[in-house]
Amino acid sequence: MHEDLLAQLEQRLGPVHAKQRLGIETDHEAQAFGQGLTFFHIENWYSVHSLIRIALMLVGLYGRGKRNAERVVLRHNDIWFKELPPLFDGFTILHISDLHADINETAMRNLVELVGDLRYDVCALTGDFRGKTYGPFEAALDGVSRVRAHLTGPVYGVLGNHDTIQMVPGLEAMAIQMLLNESETIMRDGQQIYIAGIDDAHFFRVDNIEKAASQIPAGAFSILLSHTPEIYRQAAHAGFNFLLGGHTHGGQICLPGSIPVTLESDLPRRMGSGAWKYHNMIGYTSVGAGSSVVAVRFNCPPEITLHHLRRGG
Repeated sequence: MHEDLLAQLEQRLGPVHAKQRLGIETDHEAQAFGQGLTFFHIENWYSVHSLIRIALMLVGLYGRGKRNAERVVLRHNDIWFKELPPLFDGFTILHISDLHADINETAMRNLVELVGDLRYDVCALTGDFRGKTYGPFEAALDGVSRVRAHLTGPVYGVLGNHDTIQMVPGLEAMAIQMLLNESETIMRDGQQIYIAGIDDAHFFRVDNIEKAASQIPAGAFSILLSHTPEIYRQAAHAGFNFLLGGHTHGGQICLPGSIPVTLESDLPRRMGSGAWKYHNMIGYTSVGAGSSVVAVRFNCPPEITLHHLRRGG
């Protein structure tokens, strides 16, 4: 790793966070077993990827699954909050997750066409910009930059378990404000809400919700971006009102009725995709705009979501 990049990361994140994340990446890069919130990580077991692809080809389903993975759909999610400041009634967040931009080129082109005419206040990117969990990341940054060119307004992001922290300077050079155990204030004529983000909790375990929430006043309306929704308990008890995540892909390969074969995540199945609630916190798990492991989908189309925040309820 170049010394100038390390210096940028240390200046941006502090020496402890930067060295911790880089050290964990080096120690545990692409391990299939024994790290993170779940014991087994199929996305890191690359010999299985080819077997899945060959199996789908043999049964004649690969082409259909590939076409399904390219058809990104737009969803709308209306949510009501008593705590939402009046001036933020109607505030809209464009939520995009799990781009895996370097292995989903056609899906990314379709996504760009989809976002062109959308109106929203901020955009939230909840991680997994890269296809693989290790190795080069330049192609992923190129893919993200093509999408970013068509996004308007402030864009906030967090890293996922497929991403290296070395991508942060490149992402921020695109005017994506990365939130790594940090928060930002969004103002409207003297009223404010807060948006926070944590580093990856699924594989690298470098999330710090306490630090992310430390600058948010008690009782203030707050949104948490986390690549994985698996930290729903911690987020709810930390007082966040709304959690946006991804990671699960909704199962990606599902039975009819969008029933996931597996979520590869440590959370209740009802939280594996779409809207859900835990205690006083509302959450939304995106099934992702891209695809992981093998770029195919069945009964689980890729998505982007417009979240419309309403006052009341």
